[in-house]
Amino acid sequence: MPSLNWVFLAAAIVCEVCGTTSMKLSEGFSKLLPSVLIFVCYAVSFGFLTLALRTIHLGLAYAIWAGLGTALTVAVGVVFFKEPLGMVKVVSVGLIIAGVVGLKFSQTH
Repeated sequence: MPSLNWVFLAAAIVCEVCGTTSMKLSEGFSKLLPSVLIFVCYAVSFGFLTLALRTIHLGLAYAIWAGLGTALTVAVGVVFFKEPLGMVKVVSVGLIIAGVVGLKFSQTH
């Protein structure tokens, strides 16, 4: 079972993706609810990220947060906003994930 700090990191990632998706849905701050959700989701995301940092190394936690957040945001864009998914995008996301995995394996305990 993962430690609670890894659960906090996962929650931070989900909230970050929700906040970024809300940016798209706000249509340039012209829609109230998505505009408010941007700030709420990011505040909650940073809160969870801060809790995760109690035991997860800063560089690793941030790389996972940003990298998986980016990968999931790309998926949201493709699935819900019908954004194109070309080979360059797939390879680029794969490289981000490979970098995160590399950082995880580089950690000494």
